[in-house]
Amino acid sequence: MSFKSGFATSLGKSSYWFLHNVLKGGTSFPGKMAMKVDPDVLKSLSRGYETIIVTGTNGKTMTTALIVNALKQKYGDVLTNPSGSNMQQGIVTAFLAHGKNRAKRKIAVLEVDEANVKMVTQLLHPKAFVLTNIFRDQMDRYGEIYTTYEKIVDGIKLQPDATIIANGDASIFSSVDLPNPKVFFGFDLGAKPENDLKAPVNTDGVLCPKCDHVLHYHERIYANLGNFFCPNCGYHRPKLTYTVNSIDKQTPNEIAFHMGTKGYHINIGGTYNIYNALAAYAVAREFGLSDDEVAAAFKANKRVFGRQELINYRGKEIDLILVKNPVGLDEVLHMLNTEQDDFSLVTLLNANHADGIDTSWIWDADYESLNPQQIKKVLVGGQRWHDMAFRLEIAGFDNGAMLINPDYDSLIEEIGKLPTKKVYILSTYTAMLALRKKMAEKKIIKAGM
Repeated sequence: MSFKSGFATSLGKSSYWFLHNVLKGGTSFPGKMAMKVDPDVLKSLSRGYETIIVTGTNGKTMTTALIVNALKQKYGDVLTNPSGSNMQQGIVTAFLAHGKNRAKRKIAVLEVDEANVKMVTQLLHPKAFVLTNIFRDQMDRYGEIYTTYEKIVDGIKLQPDATIIANGDASIFSSVDLPNPKVFFGFDLGAKPENDLKAPVNTDGVLCPKCDHVLHYHERIYANLGNFFCPNCGYHRPKLTYTVNSIDKQTPNEIAFHMGTKGYHINIGGTYNIYNALAAYAVAREFGLSDDEVAAAFKANKRVFGRQELINYRGKEIDLILVKNPVGLDEVLHMLNTEQDDFSLVTLLNANHADGIDTSWIWDADYESLNPQQIKKVLVGGQRWHDMAFRLEIAGFDNGAMLINPDYDSLIEEIGKLPTKKVYILSTYTAMLALRKKMAEKKIIKAGM
């Protein structure tokens, strides 16, 4: 390590200690400090690590957490960025925060923002790339899905020996000819090969990446994901190495499913989380874990920061769920439709840079699928509460019965007064951070992640 890198590391570690022991927070500032002294400090910090990069539109944080929990079963200490701070400065902070790694096999599992894959890959030379999905998300930052994938590919091309572990049900991930070793995962629920299905007309990403014809499906799981084929040019889903073979149980708080010949269980809901578990399973198997070790890791998995995070407050069972784009929101709404009990709904909408400044995406999600009779109270907040309230009114909810409360202190008080035991909070990123900060100040949850 050079003098410059050593000084940058010492400065970053000192600032991290101060922020977390005195100010009780800070997920990216120590990384920023270190990078000001040495912009390439990540190269020194990551030396000796086998690095796994997890990227894609949805599911990065949960997939990363599941991979880490699985690899810990075999290798013990695993470095990661659990806060979801997934740009370069947050990744540098993750290395600064990690103590001395005495594991025989030093592994880092890093969630990386799609637009940051190239700059991160230039410095730490990953062993594997895990690709979850590509959906339309924050058009002001990423552009169309093909632009987003191009950003990821630009990073992968810098490391042609790294293994690509990708969602084979996403047609875009097998569309570019790359020299890397490839492993694909996906759903195989026993659909008949003669099935010829189309996605709904408003679904993004269903044009063939080879010839622009509309893709068909032998089996469609959700959005543009499934066993796709092009009737025009013959492009089709690649051969899968790891598969989900059945879904045995689904509630908002539990999923049971089969991969290969073994059943698995995770304490979290949503079909999209089965994909996250499948991605983690694929990585774990590629890194030498047995089915039993993976099953034990999944069983012990805890909910993570802001991703169906379970909070107990005044006798309420509160699920805090991050929503950020139409596909992810739609899947969360579908998950809520598996709830058997009455519940209250809290929706928080912000439009800061980290959320995406265009809120029109809420009109592409199927709020109309919710049952207003089952939802006993609706509480709306966030900077753009008026947009959300209007969207719910159009979906059939009584505007006069909604509680509008953009102030987080009084919002938390209102949550405690809601008429149901179960409460679901659907929140954009910066609103979720603000709500958690207030809850930590009130000692409802612990500060930090």
